[in-house]
Amino acid sequence: MVDYRKLFDLSGKTALVLGAASGIGRASAEALAALGAHVVCADRNAAGAEAVASGIGLAAEAHGCDATSTDDIGALARAVRSRHARLDVAVTTPGLNVRKTILDYSEAEFARVVDLNLRGTFLFFRTFGRMMVEAGGGSLIACSSIRATVIEPGLAVYGMTKAGISLLVKGFAAEVGHANVRVNAIAPGVIETALTAPLLERPEVHRAYARHTVFARWGSAAEVAGAVAFLASDASSYISGSTMLVDGGWTAIDGPPSGLTATRPN
Repeated sequence: MVDYRKLFDLSGKTALVLGAASGIGRASAEALAALGAHVVCADRNAAGAEAVASGIGLAAEAHGCDATSTDDIGALARAVRSRHARLDVAVTTPGLNVRKTILDYSEAEFARVVDLNLRGTFLFFRTFGRMMVEAGGGSLIACSSIRATVIEPGLAVYGMTKAGISLLVKGFAAEVGHANVRVNAIAPGVIETALTAPLLERPEVHRAYARHTVFARWGSAAEVAGAVAFLASDASSYISGSTMLVDGGWTAIDGPPSGLTATRPN
C-alpha cells in the first residue's frame, strides 16, 4: 500500500527558493521547511532573506542573489554545491510588471520586464537544472501567471513574459525528463503580495478583481505555497511540463460568478 502521507514529506531534502524575502517566495520557503526540507533562502534583498531564514530556524540558510545576474546565480550555485550533497527542489518567484499599454511602453521598461521575468527564469533553469541532471533528479518550479492566458489592457508585456515561462517549462521538461528532473510552473491569480499592493489603493478595482473569482476574494501567498509544496514533493512525481493554476477559478469562468449572473430572459 502506498504511504500517501510520506509522498508529501520533504525530510532530508534540500530546497532552494529564489525570491524568498517576501510574498509567494517567502510563503514557499516556509511551506517547504514545514514539510521537512532544508531551505536555501535567496533574494536580491539579502537582509530580507536572512530574516525569513532566521524565522524558519536551523532548517534554513540565506544568501543574497540578483535573479538577473549571471554572476550572482553562479555564486549561489557554488554555495549550494559546497554545502549540500544535492539540490532536490529549486523554486524561482521574482517577477516585475510595468502596467502600461504597449504604445506607452519605453524600450527600457520592456527590457527590464523581459530581463527579470524571462531571462531570469532561463538563467535559473540552466544553472540549477544542470545540477539536477548531474545528480539524476529534482524538481524545478517557476512562477507564471493567469496573464499567460488571459489579459487586460496594460498587461500585454507582462503576460507575454509569463506565457514565455509556461512554454519554457514545457521545453525544458522535454529536455531533462530523461534524468528524472521535473519542470513545472505555478500560475497565480489575484494574490495579495507586494507586486499587487498598488491595487489596494484603488478599493473599487480591488473589489472588482475579487468578484471575478468564484470565491469573490483575493488569494493569499500561503495558498500558492501549497501548490509549490505539492510540485516539490513526490506526490507530483508524474507531473512535468505543466503550469498549475492557482487562481480561485478566475480562468474557469467568463462573466460574473454564481450569485451575480443576470436573470435569464423569458
